[in-house]
Amino acid sequence: MAPATFVVALTCTVGTASAQNASAQGCASLPNYSKLKAALIQATKDETSGLNNHMWATIVDRDGVVCAVAFSGKDRFSQWPGSRVISAQKANTANAFGLDSTSNSDGSGQKDGLSLSTANLFSAVQPGGSLYGLQFSNPVNEDVGYKIPSAAYGTPADPMKGGKIGGVNVFGGGLALFATGKKMVGGIGVSGDTSCADHFIAWRLRNNLGLDHLAGVGGISGDPQRPDNIVFDIGANGQSAGGFGHPKCINTGNEKMLPAVQP
Repeated sequence: MAPATFVVALTCTVGTASAQNASAQGCASLPNYSKLKAALIQATKDETSGLNNHMWATIVDRDGVVCAVAFSGKDRFSQWPGSRVISAQKANTANAFGLDSTSNSDGSGQKDGLSLSTANLFSAVQPGGSLYGLQFSNPVNEDVGYKIPSAAYGTPADPMKGGKIGGVNVFGGGLALFATGKKMVGGIGVSGDTSCADHFIAWRLRNNLGLDHLAGVGGISGDPQRPDNIVFDIGANGQSAGGFGHPKCINTGNEKMLPAVQP
């Protein structure tokens, strides 16, 4: 290998290793598989709206790297198989379109952060909506999402773990994760039931994990205790009054009864 070629190769290797180390550190600060699974099982039990299905859940770090994937049922076929990748897509979306309270601390803009749940995006991405086309902007990485062995799906060795899944989902079930100090640390996604129940279970799951420290963070719900909550303001004309509404579903729960976020 020529010296110049060697330098380039070495630089690429070091750069890749650094990126992997950064991702490992991001996941190390987030709940592991066991904590995610236990919290998901409890959230699924506690939320009785929707169809009462079992669920998939995925956590990604701030770089969008998948940290853990779990399901609430007895095996991977106790939930809709298609919801595994959807849960990861929701986690990626919530992480990709949120800001923590320190992101604009130089005085140039809003300082209190911003959290958009995937439920908040439904109306905005419809034709004529303010974010139309967003759902096509960051495709799912199919090589990560459908990597085998399938028998490892939803286990500590899920092959999505460590990969960047990508994807943008625009219905309920994805929420940003905020550690103490309103510091955004990633996203969580839940899928397997109606889109409304997905949101409700994701909300309870985030609360169970103690990663809902976003009191004072900006949102569009109009409820400071639940800033990124689902909004049911779509009228008989099919239009959302605020532009960020979500349709109701079968056996829709009461969004105002969800736990308040923490300081």
